[in-house]
Amino acid sequence: MKVTVVFPGQGTQYVGMGKVFSEMDFFNRANKAAGYDLKKLMLEGPPEELKLTENTQPAIVAHSLMLFDKLSSLLKNKNITIERVLGHSVGEYAALSAAGVMSFEEAVKAVHYRGKFMQEAAPQGKGTMYAILKQDEATIREACEKASSESEKVSPANFNEPTQIVISGDKTACEKAIKLMEEKTGGRVKAIELQVSAPFHCALMKPAEIKLKSVLDGIHFQIAKFNYIANVDAKEYSVDTNPNLIKENLLKQVCGSVLWTQSIQTLSEDTLIIECGPGKVLSGLIKKINPNLKVISLDTETGFSEVEAL
Repeated sequence: MKVTVVFPGQGTQYVGMGKVFSEMDFFNRANKAAGYDLKKLMLEGPPEELKLTENTQPAIVAHSLMLFDKLSSLLKNKNITIERVLGHSVGEYAALSAAGVMSFEEAVKAVHYRGKFMQEAAPQGKGTMYAILKQDEATIREACEKASSESEKVSPANFNEPTQIVISGDKTACEKAIKLMEEKTGGRVKAIELQVSAPFHCALMKPAEIKLKSVLDGIHFQIAKFNYIANVDAKEYSVDTNPNLIKENLLKQVCGSVLWTQSIQTLSEDTLIIECGPGKVLSGLIKKINPNLKVISLDTETGFSEVEAL
């Protein structure tokens, strides 16, 4: 059996995440790595604090890796091997930690700073993100290119599934891109402004990328135990990949697009996908990308029992 493990990104967090692991040492390790009481935020909130990017990202990664610890033991007992891992945006850190590229503590600490730097990168109100529904990729890319100037840019940020592409950048450039799409399609554009704290995965995040480099330089990246698919190019990297290249992919990811649709499209239909993290957002996206792929979401009442039944 071929198994691919996927890890979710920002927006999947909720108060109470990880409560089944509340007595485990993972929370103490997460608190120490983050430098504050992450456990309390995850289990008790308040929601507005948990939603802050610098808290959300380590919470999601910590919860994902707690689930993965249990999953990996279960798969090992059943002699099922993991073929590859991949994660959506910040989920890529959980994926790489699961693959042994960095420790649990290093991943939690790195994404706490990543979230903090991303939050600080653009002044409040300068940038935004819009989900564009049911528009083809070529139309969106063309509109973004025409709407961008030297001082104000917009670009595709997340290719979530074939009918949902998120654009990100300067607010005026985003709005101009939407108008260009409307002109091309006769007004048939559904654009939803996302309630995010910063315009992620666009040129405005360059200051965050620069600051994050010093954090990642302080981590000794190891050889991966599993293949992984990178967000920035949707390519599968083998276990003998130079760890420095993995680090470069993570840095490029801050300003680059998350090629989630393209990544899932590379998977063969005989692979079992296990969603390892809060919620089941990725399961929904994957079903829209390829309905023939089987997905088990662990953060459900039946998740682990489905794995046990394999």
